[in-house]
Amino acid sequence: MEAMKNCCMTRHPQDPGRRTLLKAGVGAGTAAMMAAVSLVPRGAEAASLTQAQRDAMTPDQVIEMLKQGNQRFRAGKPQQHDYLAQKRSSASGQFPAAVILSCIDSRAPAEIILDAGIGDTFNGRVAGNISNSDLLGSMEFACAAAGAKVVLVMGHTACGAVAGAIDNVELGNLTGLLKVIKPAVEATKYSGDRSGKNAEFVDAVAKTNVQHTIAAIRKNSPILAGLEKEGKIKIVGSMYDLSNGMVTFLS
Repeated sequence: MEAMKNCCMTRHPQDPGRRTLLKAGVGAGTAAMMAAVSLVPRGAEAASLTQAQRDAMTPDQVIEMLKQGNQRFRAGKPQQHDYLAQKRSSASGQFPAAVILSCIDSRAPAEIILDAGIGDTFNGRVAGNISNSDLLGSMEFACAAAGAKVVLVMGHTACGAVAGAIDNVELGNLTGLLKVIKPAVEATKYSGDRSGKNAEFVDAVAKTNVQHTIAAIRKNSPILAGLEKEGKIKIVGSMYDLSNGMVTFLS
């Protein structure tokens, strides 16, 4: 683990034009909180997060950073990302603030939805945003070795994997994946049509599935559960609405 950390965490040179993920428009309290960790808007020429910036943030501040990014996305006012500058600044070291576990759905790319750039977030994608041993190991590396402060599980509306689990679809290896989602189907309280054709029920199950994934992470990863109990990270869930672009964080 230490060897992996050293390999992936070599500090890159400070870029005077480095990028941040917040811009004007946050509330006074939040703005003051962010100013305290030097997250000041820099503009299009700026680069990826530095170790100093990431390490200075609390998990709550990282969550606020992600929320603000989604607000910019929804307003059609994303940062003017200079991806080449971000590539250069992160080539010798990465300091992501969060690890995001989301669905492979082509309409829900987490980095774009949250207006993040190269080097800002670790991203794991799998149909139905489920958790398994490989993804747990990846998230453990992201937080315990590489220093990410937040584990964000992101589900979305109109999820095909969830609909497939509801309708008992069987297709090669997909059958086993959908089996992981089925407990969320059974646990979702709903009095109407409980089929994959009912969009409202599919979305309700998708939300339950996010909560089940979070519970599975805490249960099956003592490392992540321990970091959360120590206050070093937060494990949170969210739902992305394909129709309006909003990411709603779940309590």
